[in-house]
Amino acid sequence: MTTVFIISAPSGSGKSTLTHRLVQEVPLLRFSISYTTRPPRGQECHGKDYFFISREEFEARVQKGEFLEHAEVFGHFYGTHTGELERAAAENVDLILDIDVQGARQLKEKSPAAVSIFILPPSRQALEERLRARSQDSEPVIARRLRDAKEEIRNYKQYDYVLVNREVEASVETLKSIVRATRSRRDRMEREIHPILETFDNA
Repeated sequence: MTTVFIISAPSGSGKSTLTHRLVQEVPLLRFSISYTTRPPRGQECHGKDYFFISREEFEARVQKGEFLEHAEVFGHFYGTHTGELERAAAENVDLILDIDVQGARQLKEKSPAAVSIFILPPSRQALEERLRARSQDSEPVIARRLRDAKEEIRNYKQYDYVLVNREVEASVETLKSIVRATRSRRDRMEREIHPILETFDNA
């Protein structure tokens, strides 16, 4: 039984670092690679970081119903293809989605059992420092990201968990705990519980 973990955060909150660590350190987790119409940044690779496609192709795929969720962010489309969930289910692993508030809302409507986690910085100042430290954005873009962060954070109540990313190691451990707790839920454990009960019935 595959569980979908949704992770959202304002840009610059450390979401990518935390999700990559989580996938590296927790067994049976697959990171969902999103489709996007934006151009690659820096050393990003097609098929590893994102599937980079044209706006026309993206819209055609939307019309065919190929996405679990999709949203427009900063003028570019992003979406999670249904094939990502199908592959995770076939491999019997859980799926981590790095998506924004719009996409998270869509996915929770389709799959209420998905576990959603919102990551936020300890303060506006900390977020601004992180955005400047990564040296990816111009001043106008940084200002826009800070404005958007305020609006995104207002949606925290729609998430199952909220994590303040003050320190990477502690945040990674919290995410691991959420995954472990989810995997121990009764509905996830049914297939393992029944054989155990049978050993008592047959005694």
